[in-house]
Amino acid sequence: MKYVRFFETKGISALLFPLLSLLLGLAGAGVIIALFGVNPVTAYKEMFLGSFGSKYGFSATLLRFMPLAFAGLAVALSFKGGIFNIGVEGQLYMGALFSTWVGVSLDGIPAMIHILLALGAGGGAGALWAFIPGYLKVKKGFNEILVSIFMNFIAIYILGACVSTFLRAPGQGIPWSPKILPSARLPQLPGTDLHGGLVLVLACAFLIYYIFQHRTLGYEIRAVGSNPDASVYGGIQTSKVIMITMALSGFIGSLAGSVEILGVQHRLTEGFLVDYGYHAIPVALLGGLHPVGTLIAAFFYGALLNGASSMQIALGIPVSIVKVMMALAILSSIGMVGLRKIFEKRRPKKRS
Repeated sequence: MKYVRFFETKGISALLFPLLSLLLGLAGAGVIIALFGVNPVTAYKEMFLGSFGSKYGFSATLLRFMPLAFAGLAVALSFKGGIFNIGVEGQLYMGALFSTWVGVSLDGIPAMIHILLALGAGGGAGALWAFIPGYLKVKKGFNEILVSIFMNFIAIYILGACVSTFLRAPGQGIPWSPKILPSARLPQLPGTDLHGGLVLVLACAFLIYYIFQHRTLGYEIRAVGSNPDASVYGGIQTSKVIMITMALSGFIGSLAGSVEILGVQHRLTEGFLVDYGYHAIPVALLGGLHPVGTLIAAFFYGALLNGASSMQIALGIPVSIVKVMMALAILSSIGMVGLRKIFEKRRPKKRS
């Protein structure tokens, strides 16, 4: 776990760390873009215009940001507690599945109740899906990484089976669900193409920050993540904390899928959010496992994903260059943190 905690940031570093890492990643990727025979400045200009050059582009960036932020916060929470929740991909699929099930049912109930039930069903499904690897870890000694990865595939297959059978829209050749009922759809923010999920993800980030800074549970999660053996001697029930951490992580991660279905796509299909649970891992690491840093990293990653499509259309540079940028950004972050720790060790200690 010490290798993950290597990325942790506090204070102003939570703001600067992801920004500097991404800038260095862009600089490194610029060299690769130049090998395509394209001026990196021109490429990044196209990317910027695609992400921020219009109201539509900026809205599309924020729509990409929301699921990345939910998933990134879920990963950051679990990693902070010393647990490798690699199963956010499956958890967001289960969240989307159960939110869809509620969202196409219960016609005639008030909109606010319908939305809360749909979000609650998705969140509960994700929490249960994440609780299972946590339970198996503390009770049976299973490796949570392997179990959560296996459960990703199980969730994907379950979703595919459901949209091909009882959740399939009648008379449709394509395996997808009926449209979400209007009463279960997230409300649109006035004057925009955005929805209430933006407010929800910001509230989740604030809640995580508040728990870590001001609640006993947050202290226990951080203590178990730092040193589980010392936590036991300190009277902390580490098994209980691990299972709670996984359940909370799964609940937040599942909202990535629920919000996407209830707020954007309004029907469930196979592969509706491909690999967003895995994208969340570099987002959380670049964010320094800090809620604010994770939001910043998710926003810029969403901008890169959105702008890369425009860059590909205009210049022929593949969208996969974004993954190269993120990899270089992570390497840059490793270098920056490593240098900081070296300088801290060499700094002369003050005499008392």
